[in-house]
Amino acid sequence: MTRLLIVEDDAATAHELREGLGARGYDTAHAGSAEAARASIAESAWDALIVDRMLPAQDGLGFVRTLRERGDTVPVLFLTALGTVDDRIEGLRAGGDDYLVKPFALGELVARIEALLRRPAMGMRPLLRIGSVELDLIARTARRGERDLELLPREFQLLEYFMRREGLVVTPAMLLRDIWNYNFELRSNLVDVQLGRLRRKLDALGETRLITNVRGVGFVFRADT
Repeated sequence: MTRLLIVEDDAATAHELREGLGARGYDTAHAGSAEAARASIAESAWDALIVDRMLPAQDGLGFVRTLRERGDTVPVLFLTALGTVDDRIEGLRAGGDDYLVKPFALGELVARIEALLRRPAMGMRPLLRIGSVELDLIARTARRGERDLELLPREFQLLEYFMRREGLVVTPAMLLRDIWNYNFELRSNLVDVQLGRLRRKLDALGETRLITNVRGVGFVFRADT
């Protein structure tokens, strides 16, 4: 069973994370400070760490930087409310492997953990490639063939979600639950509007349409090469 250490000073947030990840089959533990996390790491082996940046005494950046200086290569996902571009850059430069901003959808968190656990050797960038489309999951950049895709954060998130389910039907209910964290039926055209924006950037004139409608059911992403 995959073992995750949650380094988070807010007990309520840590409890929610443990409940949600436990229901997905992960074995989790909680450390409320950098000092407690170091003690847990010294006692046990962890498959990945989920780290808040705003910790008491030593912050998350300093904690992860110290781990890397010691040569510890355990995958680290920063999970924090600090979400500017500069914040993300600081987290990645401190040694984080990925960066997710609160509030977040549990489905996205799980997908990112799965990506971290599949990552190649230290120093290589985690890339997701399906057909002609390539996502850099750290830099949060996207390309189709030789063309850069200027995606907004939600559009990037949607494209990653579809690519991880290549060939499978994705329903609007799945998107509302896993992307927008709505656990109830939402009577609006939110999904259609967001997908329309993504498609206009993803499919240039003459290119194969990658995300197609499945009438009465949902949508499906299929590789073009």
